[in-house]
Amino acid sequence: MAGVFRRIDESATERAERLAGLSERMLKAGSKNDLLDLIDLAFAEPPPEGDPGTLESLGMRYRDQLDEAMGLHERVDRVARKGLPEVWVGDTSVLAQDAVGAVSRAVSDMAEAFEGGSRALIVLADAITEAQSQDSEGRGKLKQALAQMGSDREGFFDEMRENDEEEWDRKNAAHFASYGVGLMRTAVLAAGEACRVAARDLNKWAAEARTGKMTTDELSAVDRLMLADASGVNGEAEYNEILTANELERSGRAMENLPPADRARMELLMANASSPQEKAYLMKALAAGHGVGEVETFAGKIHGKDPAWLQEHLAPITTQGDSLDDQGTKYNGSNVNADRQEFDSQGWTQGGDGQEGTCVASSTVTARAMVDPLYALELTGGPSGQEDDPEAFRQRLVDEQHRVHEEGGGGANWEGMGLDGKTEVLNKEVGPDTGGTYELQEVRTADARRDALPEIEKAVAEGKPVPIGVEGFDENGKRSGHAMMIIGQEGDMLQIYNPWGTTTWVSEDDFVNGGMAKASNDGLPNAYAVHLPQD
Repeated sequence: MAGVFRRIDESATERAERLAGLSERMLKAGSKNDLLDLIDLAFAEPPPEGDPGTLESLGMRYRDQLDEAMGLHERVDRVARKGLPEVWVGDTSVLAQDAVGAVSRAVSDMAEAFEGGSRALIVLADAITEAQSQDSEGRGKLKQALAQMGSDREGFFDEMRENDEEEWDRKNAAHFASYGVGLMRTAVLAAGEACRVAARDLNKWAAEARTGKMTTDELSAVDRLMLADASGVNGEAEYNEILTANELERSGRAMENLPPADRARMELLMANASSPQEKAYLMKALAAGHGVGEVETFAGKIHGKDPAWLQEHLAPITTQGDSLDDQGTKYNGSNVNADRQEFDSQGWTQGGDGQEGTCVASSTVTARAMVDPLYALELTGGPSGQEDDPEAFRQRLVDEQHRVHEEGGGGANWEGMGLDGKTEVLNKEVGPDTGGTYELQEVRTADARRDALPEIEKAVAEGKPVPIGVEGFDENGKRSGHAMMIIGQEGDMLQIYNPWGTTTWVSEDDFVNGGMAKASNDGLPNAYAVHLPQD
C-alpha cells in the first residue's frame, strides 16, 4: 500500500476532519479488504504528541520558583514601606522611591507569571495524558475489529463469495473500528485544544515579562524597569501600560543602533523628562521608527505635561478595571459593558459620528494612533500639539479617515473597502510602526477561526493590533459587513475596538461560534477575516 504523506504543520482540526472521514468510510466499507485498508490508515495516524512527565516536571520547577519570588517580593516591600530619601538613580534620573515601587510591582508580576506558567504546564500535562489514553483506547478498538474478522486479506474470488457469517463479522468489525477512530478523533481535538490554551497562556506570561524585553545596555536596569512599569493614570494600570512588549524590544534595539551623538541626545531627552510616563512616550516614539530629531520636536510639545494630559492626548484607548465584567447584552445583542473611547468628549469614531462607512480606514487610523504617539498628538493636539478642542480633533480625525479610505481604494460616498485595499492600508499605516507586515487570512468557518486564535492572541499579547472583519445576512440574504480591531487579550477574552467609538470584551467562544454581535450588533455575528501580523 502506498505511503501516506501529511503536512508537518497540519492543524488538529484537519487531522480530526480526516479521522471523521475514515470513521464514516469504515461503516460503508463493502469488503473485508476495503475495511482492512481503512484500519491501516487509522493505525498510521500519529498519537497525540507530548511527554506529560516532562511537562509536569517543568510546571513544578516554575512552582518552585514561585516561593523564591514571593520571598523577594516581601523583602522589596519592606524597603518600600520604610521610605527612601529623594535621591536619583539610573542614567535618566529616576527617584529611588519610585524605582523600588516599580521593583515591587515587577516582582509581583514575576510571581504571577511563575504561578500562571506552572498551572498552564501542569494542566497541559494532564490533558495530554488523558488524550493519549483515549487514543490508546481507540487503537484497542481497531485491534478488536481485526480480531473480530481476522487480519488476513481475501483473495479475489473469496471477496466475491462472502457468506452471511463473514458479512456479520465484517460489519461488527466496522462498528468497532469506526468507534475506535471516533475515540482517536476526540483525543486529537482534546490535545489540540489543550495545546492552544497552553500556548495562549504561556505567550501571555512571556509577554508580561516586560523588563527583559528591552535588552539595550544603553539604559540602566533601573531605567528599563521604570519604562516597563509606566502606565496611564486613568483605568487599570495593567491594562494601560504605555509600552507594549513589542515596543520595549523595538525601542531598546533602536537605542542600540543609534550613532553615539544621537544616543547622547536621546539620553538627555530622557534625563530631562518630568515623569516616567513622559519618558515612556519618548521611547514609544523611537519604537515607532521616528528619528531622534522628530523625537526632540515631540518632546518639546509634551515636556512637563502631567500624566493625565499625556494619556488623553497620546493614548486613544483607555481600559477600565471593570471592563471585563459581564453585564449582559442589550436588545440588539451588543454588550452592556462597553468603554466609550473619546478625546475631550469627541469619540474615536468613524465619520466623527458613526454615520459614514469608513470602518476599515477608521480602525486603521486608531490602530496607528495606538502605536505612534506622534501621530496621535497630530490628531488630538493639532500642529502645536497643545490643542484641547474636540471639534478641531473631530475634523482632523475625519480628514485622516478619508485620506486612508482613498488610499485603500474605498467606495464612493465613504462606503466600504475591499480586503485587498485593507491589506494595503494596514501595511502602509500600521506595519512600519510595529516592525512587520499584515497578511490576510479568511476565517469563514468555526474551525478556521479556532485555528487562527493562537496567532491572534500571540500578536495582541505583544501589543500588535489585529484587524478583524465581521458580517451578517438578513432574512433576504442581504449582507452587512464591518471592520473592527482586536487589541487585547486576558485569559479566554478578547478586547475589541469598534470604530463606532467603543471597546468591549468578547470570549473566544463568541469569536469562534458567531457571537461577535456583542462587540457590534446582532446584524454582524460572524468573523470572516483577520489580518495577522508577520515578523
